[in-house]
Amino acid sequence: MPVLEQVLEQYPQQVKVVFKHFPLQSHKFAYKAALATMAADKQGKFWEFHDLLFKDYNNINDQKIEEIRASLNLDADQFQREMLDPGIKAQIDADLRNGDSAGVRGTPTVFINGKLLRDKSLRGFQQQINQELTQLKAEDKGEAKSQ
Repeated sequence: MPVLEQVLEQYPQQVKVVFKHFPLQSHKFAYKAALATMAADKQGKFWEFHDLLFKDYNNINDQKIEEIRASLNLDADQFQREMLDPGIKAQIDADLRNGDSAGVRGTPTVFINGKLLRDKSLRGFQQQINQELTQLKAEDKGEAKSQ
């Protein structure tokens, strides 16, 4: 089971995943792949598309994107319209700007409460999440005392 799924299983109430796109300029199809996941999201299949796409991320191309679209039974016309949607492009561009300003240089990059996670092992996630939860509890107690 992938590490992120294990983390979500262990912290179902405490952890929320927020996915931001950061298509690398060095990857010819990265931006198109980001568009495709967002187009799939409009049909309720973001994570399914994402996971299939990144199983073989070094071989992403137009044919692969189409194969995944067909395998997920996504409406072809709607998918193509969404791929051209300026709103989706604007969202991806905003994610890129946010990533740049946060110092993201590659993918995947993980932040926990705005702090860069360096150790992406299950243990690394657990340590940083537990540290954040402990800090939040301490802050909550401090606020309760001052009221």
